[in-house]
Amino acid sequence: MKTTKDKLRTFGKLVVVLFLIGLTFVYAMFQGGFVSWFLFYSFLPFGLYSILFALYPLKTLKVNRITNQKEYSAGEKLVGTITITRRFPFPLLYLVVEEVLSPTLLYSKQSKKSKVILYPGFKRSLTYQYVFDSIPRGEHHFSTIRIKTGDIFGLIEKEINYTIKDKFLVYPHYVDMVYRQLESRFEQGATASNVNLQRDTAIAVGIREYKPGDRFSWIDWKSSARKNDIMTKEFEQQQSHDVVIFMDRTKSSLFEPVVTFSASLSKAILRKGAQVSFISIGEEKSIYPLRSGEMQQQQIFYHLAKVQDDSKTPFSQNIESEIKKMYQHVSFMIVTSMLTEDLLRTFEKIAHRKVNMIIFIVKEKASQLSSQELSILETLRKRNVFAKVVYEGHYSEVFFEVSRS
Repeated sequence: MKTTKDKLRTFGKLVVVLFLIGLTFVYAMFQGGFVSWFLFYSFLPFGLYSILFALYPLKTLKVNRITNQKEYSAGEKLVGTITITRRFPFPLLYLVVEEVLSPTLLYSKQSKKSKVILYPGFKRSLTYQYVFDSIPRGEHHFSTIRIKTGDIFGLIEKEINYTIKDKFLVYPHYVDMVYRQLESRFEQGATASNVNLQRDTAIAVGIREYKPGDRFSWIDWKSSARKNDIMTKEFEQQQSHDVVIFMDRTKSSLFEPVVTFSASLSKAILRKGAQVSFISIGEEKSIYPLRSGEMQQQQIFYHLAKVQDDSKTPFSQNIESEIKKMYQHVSFMIVTSMLTEDLLRTFEKIAHRKVNMIIFIVKEKASQLSSQELSILETLRKRNVFAKVVYEGHYSEVFFEVSRS
């Protein structure tokens, strides 16, 4: 129906142009003289152009889009390039070309806009680029490129949409962290072990620089003498413990930092050779069972690329119900951006089961801790439950500052 209306509208405007040409001709015939004929001959080229423009089919344009990458990490630059090719170089005064943005990209900062005016003239090929300076995490779609143009008088305008579908994922940003296994508990709290995860010392796979906590028996004396620095042997890692990570998907202004920290934490633990299970429950329940290796990391990052803070049930209920299903010989790591009374009661129940549990509270800065959260932290400290406040920009230091917040 819309197409028929557009055609009728174009036809009506074309009739107006023909009427104006006829009107100037009749005026020249009856009035005579230089001025009237000058008016007719001056208007005639523009009128004929409008008629030819009305007949020029925009659908013959070939439109193509390419992006500089197919996969991104949050914060990276996206560069889109649109190319328009024409078979016949009909002189067009202008083209308004627009990449129709999805709601997920609509308010992202652009140093080069996705909507531009081009002046093609007789050119057969046109190219322009748009740039998103910092692409946000998520699943994004490009589907439509809109092209508009018109004649000199603005009487006849044309618009066409080209459907070119493109889908790409933006994975969460992560920070390189050095994971240190929580080794034991004391009355004062928990300590992080400097010693790397248990290794198979029968198989050396390489050498590296000495790190605090490496055993004396691991030192490679020949390599140390050659490099004039202490070098230790690198052994095959054995999985010495399992970690279950819970991510809070409660609606929060700090959800993006929670995702970033969760991505960094899971990557650091998997890189150490441990098995990781990842649990986040929102509108859809996403539970990744205990596994290790690159494939597990890819699955977790794929989930984190699309996840939203859309949980309908309290985070405390999700933790309690899932922990009941698991055996105790795992380390539980809980990532949240807020502490509530419900969470406090849940943590106290879990602590009675003598499980190994660490709570990370993600904040942008220290001033974001409310008086209620400070009170809950103090209560957790008295209950011998380990909780640490993690500030944005300091994720890499988390396991080097293992102490009560």
